[in-house]
Amino acid sequence: MDVSFSTFLQGIVSNPILLITVALTLGVIFVNGWTDAPNAIATCITTRCMGTRNAIWMSAVFNFLGVFVMTQINSSVASTISNMVDFGGNTHEALIALCAALFSIVVYSVGASYLGIPTSESHSLIAGLTGAAIAIHGSMDGVNMGEWAKVLYGLVLSLVLGFAIGWIVCKVVSLICQNMDRRKTNTFFTGAQIFGAAAMSFMHGAQDGQKFIGVLFLGIAFSNGQGSVNGVSIPIWLMLLCSVVMATGTSVGGEKIIKSVGMDMVKLEKYQGFSADLAAAFCLLASTLLGIPVSTTHTKTTAIMGVGAVRRFSAINLGVVKDMMLTWIFTFPGCGLISFVMAKLFIAIF
Repeated sequence: MDVSFSTFLQGIVSNPILLITVALTLGVIFVNGWTDAPNAIATCITTRCMGTRNAIWMSAVFNFLGVFVMTQINSSVASTISNMVDFGGNTHEALIALCAALFSIVVYSVGASYLGIPTSESHSLIAGLTGAAIAIHGSMDGVNMGEWAKVLYGLVLSLVLGFAIGWIVCKVVSLICQNMDRRKTNTFFTGAQIFGAAAMSFMHGAQDGQKFIGVLFLGIAFSNGQGSVNGVSIPIWLMLLCSVVMATGTSVGGEKIIKSVGMDMVKLEKYQGFSADLAAAFCLLASTLLGIPVSTTHTKTTAIMGVGAVRRFSAINLGVVKDMMLTWIFTFPGCGLISFVMAKLFIAIF
């Protein structure tokens, strides 16, 4: 399969469905940078280690680097997403169904973002692809349960490990610094938290960027009459394109989400913000290297909850946590249903 940039440009000019697929994919990547990336810098901003604009631009740069660098080192997350579902042998219908899946993600994510509630584009993507595959086959035959199981592992990993490592890191930091001068430690943790926010932004790009690279790569394969991308290397131009779009989305901001994650859920001090960033970044790194797609939102918010629990469990605003959990629970059936209906409709029309 020819995956050169010139062939790609010829394809989107000659194939309107590929053009729509590319536009929707890039739109989802942009929305992901806009709605998910603020989670990476929320604690850094709300503990006043950095100003909002500076933090957003820093996050944009490290999102770019995360997508570009990690995809070249280890692209197993992209492979997991590409192989999670089977859209059947009709590549024309497969490309249409992929459009429907991406459309459902945009609708769901923008709606949740408008309400200021952190979303999981990762789970939206997985639900959208699954709903479209079920629509094509009329059954669960198009779902690769071996790859789908990694999604379930990722859900547990982000919830349990995020909370546990957040608690452990914060507890260790508290014990080390308990007899130190608070002013000196605050100075140190101001710089350390900026580093932690940069690491979180890098790992956000590494995780979420790969997921959408996998989808776009699958769309290119369908437009070339290929049913899968097995054995084909991801081209550098595709990594760069997705990196730039995600960084641009990040630069837009997301002040409502920053407030919801960094302020409303738990009131954090600088050392706690650093602990949450370090714990979440570690979880994301481990899952990326293992090829397990996880939600950066899940990971960061549960790490913050773990940090808050070190002081006392009552420090966590359970009302905000409940709202987030309900949003996550509704993501799979919500996006899956929208994608299923739109796939049926698009295939009938086109």
